[in-house]
Amino acid sequence: MRGTAQKDSDDPTAETTAAALLRTSTAVRERSRQLLDRTRGGRSSWFTVHDDALASAADIVVEITRERHPDGAIPFHSRWRHFEAGGIDRLGSLRDMLPPANSPDHIRALIDVVLVSVLLDAGAGPEWSYREESTGLVLTRSEGLGVASWEAFVGGLFSGDAAQPSRVDAAGLRAVTVESLSAAFQVSAGNPITGLEGRVELLRRLGTTLADQPAIFGPAGRPGGLFDHLIADGRGTVSATAILDALLTFLGPIWPSDNRIGSVPLGDCWQHEAVTGPGATAGWIPFHKLSQWLTYSLLEPFMWAGVEVTGIDELTGLPEYRNGGLFLDTGVLALRDEEWVDVEWEVGDQLVVEWRALTVALLDEIADLVRDRLGTDSTAMPLACVLEGGTWAAGRALAARLRNGLPPLSIRSTGTVF
Repeated sequence: MRGTAQKDSDDPTAETTAAALLRTSTAVRERSRQLLDRTRGGRSSWFTVHDDALASAADIVVEITRERHPDGAIPFHSRWRHFEAGGIDRLGSLRDMLPPANSPDHIRALIDVVLVSVLLDAGAGPEWSYREESTGLVLTRSEGLGVASWEAFVGGLFSGDAAQPSRVDAAGLRAVTVESLSAAFQVSAGNPITGLEGRVELLRRLGTTLADQPAIFGPAGRPGGLFDHLIADGRGTVSATAILDALLTFLGPIWPSDNRIGSVPLGDCWQHEAVTGPGATAGWIPFHKLSQWLTYSLLEPFMWAGVEVTGIDELTGLPEYRNGGLFLDTGVLALRDEEWVDVEWEVGDQLVVEWRALTVALLDEIADLVRDRLGTDSTAMPLACVLEGGTWAAGRALAARLRNGLPPLSIRSTGTVF
């Protein structure tokens, strides 16, 4: 059932070209649509699509969007929402510890924290929680991971310079251990978190990758170097896809997946027998969930710096279990065999790959229905706002109502995909 085998090639240039094609949101969207069209045609071994349920699913999303944002002011779906958990202005408190607002050093620090936090955002599991000492709040899942990583950043866990704790650099990342991250996230026998070792490996890989590219990330190897790279020559505009491309190009080596074309790693990109494409890209479908989630989360720091970000709607919906759960729980998607809900799946299994692809394609469709019901359009309500309003919150609400918050399918977490 799995599709993670390496495809070899004798032409390094062809390998690089194929990988570059798969490192685009266009490839994510177009190849996801291939699988949705195929499933609608009854050719999927795993799912059926029930289009008559899309309207009621959209109604649920609209209801939750209005409850969460009655004034109609919907922010982007990003890590910053989790940093605001409990209504606490954590960013305001951090600003007192950073260089002046809107200065390059300030923006670099914000990119530092959001990048490392997103990479730590893969599912925590149902048993883990985090208690924030300063507020007494007990947080779980994404909010807990967000605040835990924020506190670890403020405490200097990711900095190799004791005099500058509120930053991320290569030395600090390479010094992270299972023990230090476990302590920061309050992990214990009674408070287990899934994929801890995978998260530590990802951070250490990130440290090495940053150190290996001083031209981009500076001599200290800071993620915030992306800001300088993307606004070189004083450019006041950057496209969302340029941010994504930079993340996928410069951070590609961090992903531990064995998925690759020849010697070129592909990251969150998986094989599916029905996906078509030119040359060595045939059979591969990219998602780049964490990289796109990170791109959404970087929009605000760039905007706070006065940079205009264009083409936000060229990014795709995020193929994770809240958005995907929305479609299963509303009956838009149905499993061909209900016994599959009792199976623990791997992220490379065909069922999971297809579920994620169908989620991406259906998010585009439900976004149009949601906008119609709210009397708006993609300019005023880009997909980033539909997700936040939105589909992710609706998926979470349905999971809480139906399964005490658990996703509809069980997928073994590595701490690096979901």
